[in-house]
Amino acid sequence: MAMQLGGDGDDDLVSTINTTPLVDVMLVLLIIFLITIPVVTHTIPVQLPHEKNQPLQTRPENINISVDRKGGIYWNQQLIPDVATLRRDMIKIARENPQPAIVIRGDRNAQYKSVGQVLFICQQVGITKVNFVTDPTGSNAGS
Repeated sequence: MAMQLGGDGDDDLVSTINTTPLVDVMLVLLIIFLITIPVVTHTIPVQLPHEKNQPLQTRPENINISVDRKGGIYWNQQLIPDVATLRRDMIKIARENPQPAIVIRGDRNAQYKSVGQVLFICQQVGITKVNFVTDPTGSNAGS
C-alpha cells in the first residue's frame, strides 16, 4: 500500500457514489421486517361463526317490539307507556314454556340507548330468543 505525497498532477475528482452505507441500511431494515412480520401476523386461532341469512318466519306467538326514532317502544304495535310496564310484560313472557321469540325492530335513526334498554331488559328477565330485524337492501320497506 503506497501513499503518494506530492504533486503528480493527479488531482482528479471522484464522482461516484459510495453505495455501501445504503446497502447496509437496507439489509438491516430487511432483517428487522423479516423478524417482526411473523410476530404481527400471529393470532389466537378461533372458530368464527358462519353467517346464515334465512328469512324470518313470523309466528303468531312471536313478540314484535319496535323502537321508533323518538325512543317510543311498541309491543305488537301498541305503545308501551314506560320501561316498568315493558319489564313487567317481559317477565310474564319469560315464564312461559316454551318462550316466544322477541323480535326487535329498531328505527335506523333511533338512539342506541332505546334499543339497548329493550335488549338489557330481555337479558335481565331471562329471555333467550331475541332476534333483530334489519333491512339488508336499504329500501326501508317496513316504514
